[in-house]
Amino acid sequence: MEVKEAGYVGEIYRISGPLVVAEGLKARMYDLCKVGEEGLMGEVVGLVGQKVLIQVYEDTEGVKPGDKVENTGMPLSVELGPGLIRNIYDGVQRPLPVLKEVSGDFIGRGIEAPGLDRKAKWEFKPLVKKGDKVKPGEIIGTVQETDVVEQKILVPPNVKEGVITEIYEGSFTVEDTIAVLDNGTELKLYHKWPVRIPRPYVEKLPPVVPLITGQRILDTFFPVAKGGTAAIPGPFGSGKTVTQHQLAKWSDAQIVVYIGCGERGNEMTEVLEEFPELEDPRTGKPLMERTVLVANTSNMPVAAREASVYTGITIAEYFRDMGYDVAIQADSTSRWAEAMREISGRLEEMPGEEGYPAYLASRLAEFYERAGRVKTLAGNIGSVTVVGAVSPPGGDFSEPVTQNTLRIVKVFWALDAKLAARRHFPAINWLQSYSLYVDTLKDWFAENVSEEWNELRRWAMEVLQEEANLQEIVQLVGSDALPDSQRVLLEVARIIREVYLIQYAYHPVDTYCSVEKQYDMLKAIKQINDWFYQALEAGKTVDEIAGVEGMEEFARAKFEENYKPALEAALEKIRKNLLGE
Repeated sequence: MEVKEAGYVGEIYRISGPLVVAEGLKARMYDLCKVGEEGLMGEVVGLVGQKVLIQVYEDTEGVKPGDKVENTGMPLSVELGPGLIRNIYDGVQRPLPVLKEVSGDFIGRGIEAPGLDRKAKWEFKPLVKKGDKVKPGEIIGTVQETDVVEQKILVPPNVKEGVITEIYEGSFTVEDTIAVLDNGTELKLYHKWPVRIPRPYVEKLPPVVPLITGQRILDTFFPVAKGGTAAIPGPFGSGKTVTQHQLAKWSDAQIVVYIGCGERGNEMTEVLEEFPELEDPRTGKPLMERTVLVANTSNMPVAAREASVYTGITIAEYFRDMGYDVAIQADSTSRWAEAMREISGRLEEMPGEEGYPAYLASRLAEFYERAGRVKTLAGNIGSVTVVGAVSPPGGDFSEPVTQNTLRIVKVFWALDAKLAARRHFPAINWLQSYSLYVDTLKDWFAENVSEEWNELRRWAMEVLQEEANLQEIVQLVGSDALPDSQRVLLEVARIIREVYLIQYAYHPVDTYCSVEKQYDMLKAIKQINDWFYQALEAGKTVDEIAGVEGMEEFARAKFEENYKPALEAALEKIRKNLLGE
């Protein structure tokens, strides 16, 4: 980029890892700069007297004091338009497939690549005509980006309203002009938006529609609303990443944005290899047809982690503005916080708890607050649901990132290393987890699933809590010391845990469980519970009840594609063996 104004070029005064201090440079906070001879990308993060502090998103090895620094005069922005879907970006929206072509398997420094392909042509169909008045955020036409996603072309939110004097139909690249307004503004298929500024909307709506995930423990006990926020904290090996993969694959969001923020390269590779092969259950097409991936692995420059989180949420807001429901998987916000801690240390800021910067809580809140179900500028309803994984060291939920996240989010899915060690997956602890959306979503479940749903959910949760209370006595004196009715309750709780809560992510059928199937299974367990107590009153022993024939068939019914006949046959067998004809 040419620098046209004096003062927009300075030189390096001091370097500390990814932090570069420049002097003689005119700059504002968050301006994008090119550092050194290779033009490494960086962002202004501080102004101290005449010195400018720049956070560089690439390795600064070989850069030295006296090298030039160039200010572009623009904040870090992403390109929003056709070509986002199916793409894989790094933290600052450089397409990784393009970078590989340019520099091979290892990304060279200072390489620039536009976020959207400049040569690809897209078929644009206008929805407005010459003489129409258009306002910011309004939809002026469509582009069929993939078989699944129709991209709606918006008037950029920062453009003044005007009357269309020219509008064209046909095949265009993202840089071609597709419409002209009477105020001289030329509209293209794409526009840029600064990543740190939330995109505007008309109003935020209450969270009354659930994001259906197909995971029984989440949908039944700890649901998240569309436009809601959730956190999955858990120690190493407890299944955070697999749970996020499941959410990305099966949740009923129309667009998925997956941010691999500081995760191990092998986990990101798994996502990149798996997603193109996964079939979308609703369309039968590959899941990548509605997915954007932002990959910033643990061996990539630490400073770019922060950018990757903002890049991902800005892309999500763009699709929200078209009226889509978007789900963001951020894996993991702990790595982002660690990057903040490292940069904060180099900035010589006063450290807060455990060395994290004092503004950790406000940065996390800034990110999660960009979630929401909203009425867009175009008058549509769209949502961004944020699910952030947290990786507390040693599984310690009292550390600052987990604690600050829990103050902000409304859903807490607590992963438990002990459950994972017992091969209970998903290893979500039902006694520690919670959802603050249960009350706001109960009307939706009553209307769309069954009037009994909320009562069944409450009953199952009470059984599990009662079991936890009884376990202390059982560990001291054994279950034989309990009254028969409580021993039956323990048996029912075991069925809920082993049949209902355990779900096999890699089983072709059990990986996804519809809300209707969840209701049928839960209702069947409640029916078995009632029969158990009837059999107990009729004189059967607890051992006879626990060993009743038909329970194995009942447990296997969830693996059947057509589960209803198998479920009914197993229930009938249990009823006959317990209560007779």
